Amino acid sequence: MNISRPLESIVAVVFVTSSLGAQNKPPKDEGPAHDTFTVASTVLKESRLINVHLPSDYRAASVQHFPVLYMLDGGIDEDFPRVVHTIDSLTTLGVIRPVIVVGIPNTERRRDLTGPTRVAKDSAIAPLVGGSGPFRKFIRDELMPAVRARYRNTDERGIVGESLGGLFVIETFLIEPTLFNHYVALDPSLWWNSGALVSAAPAYLRAFDNGKKSLYLTTSNVDDITTPTSQLAALLRGVPPYKLTWVYEPRPDLTHATIFRGAGPAALASALK
Repeated sequence: MNISRPLESIVAVVFVTSSLGAQNKPPKDEGPAHDTFTVASTVLKESRLINVHLPSDYRAASVQHFPVLYMLDGGIDEDFPRVVHTIDSLTTLGVIRPVIVVGIPNTERRRDLTGPTRVAKDSAIAPLVGGSGPFRKFIRDELMPAVRARYRNTDERGIVGESLGGLFVIETFLIEPTLFNHYVALDPSLWWNSGALVSAAPAYLRAFDNGKKSLYLTTSNVDDITTPTSQLAALLRGVPPYKLTWVYEPRPDLTHATIFRGAGPAALASALK
């Protein structure tokens, strides 16, 4: 399934600079206006800084409530500026509705974004791995209530992540699909634990939640990411359309380093339209 041609054309024209994915060192995005607050997490046993970007008319629209896009790698020195600038541009064009962007900066990225593994080389990438379960509990039980208490938001929620962040997005989509309405995974590291998540996917999809969801998958030219992602896409064809709207958009013209800048605008436009 592919993104519609008219939407793809709009995004391609507007984000021609962002879509120059062949560049190995994309230009750095300037930090956008944003709020910050801290969650003292009992689940993670640490304080977590949170970045929040509000729609331009949030202050003026004193009674309006907005959907929320949660993003992984959400630090000012990570992907938060890029995603916020993309969201603002898409909103200005009328391609998507205004949304609140909630960025979650990393403390121990490889701990939080990975599930358990039995593969030695996986465990060797960081002192701690396999903490996606507690991290998801932090988002569900601590972060989301804090966002609801501070900002006017609806029950509509999305999540976006790239690489190991994409792995976490897919794991959440399969294990706890009710947590979000929209899932965006760019170059998800589905090679983790020898592709165990994809192997387990049929059982999860058979019991898939009845609430309508959307999923956007995109991959670069990395074989060990493209192969399991295409296998997952094949499995998704068995999910009834009334349960799930999904897109798989391979981008072999992009690299792992440029997938977010090159494919992110179309992915976000498709998920949040």
